[in-house]
Amino acid sequence: MPDFSKILTGFGAVALPLVLSAGLAAAQSTDEEAAEAPVTDDGLSLGTAAEPQVGQAYAAEFNGDWELRCVKTESGEDPCQMVQLLTDPEGAPIAEFSLYRLAEENPAAAGATVIVPLETALQAQLTIQVDSQQAKRYPYAFCNQVGCYARIGLTEEDVASYKRGNQAVLSIVPMAAQDQRVTVTLSLSGFTASFDKTSVSNR
Repeated sequence: MPDFSKILTGFGAVALPLVLSAGLAAAQSTDEEAAEAPVTDDGLSLGTAAEPQVGQAYAAEFNGDWELRCVKTESGEDPCQMVQLLTDPEGAPIAEFSLYRLAEENPAAAGATVIVPLETALQAQLTIQVDSQQAKRYPYAFCNQVGCYARIGLTEEDVASYKRGNQAVLSIVPMAAQDQRVTVTLSLSGFTASFDKTSVSNR
């Protein structure tokens, strides 16, 4: 097993901003809301509910190890996707896995985006193995200041295996040690419950 602390220096720092952005946005409140918060006789604020504003992401619920993350819309029909943060053995963020369903006319039943650190060797591709099944390899699509992105499609058979499975192992190759593979575990606890509530996208 590679030494995470040496190979993955900075990995968590790269992946974390995107993961935290939704939580920070959902926690924001306007000055007007703060002013309306009830106070005690000695001036202690009792606070108000921090409702998400239009365009902000928020955590709608949690199922097992999955977060159902939605975006507030004016119509109230908020689109949602399921998200899980993957960490190393010390608990540092390494990758993020987000998934949405696709309309029936698409060849894939679901689409997913996997974000990995910038220090990843892109030519080695991303490998995902559900339990003891045959692993699949996916190319990276692009990188930005947050990290490198793999945009993958899951067939009906893939989704069924995720629903039945216990965990999926994601394997990446760090640029600093291309003779080694670093693995992180994607828990499939709560996958089915979250998948059934995830929005359908036409993209």
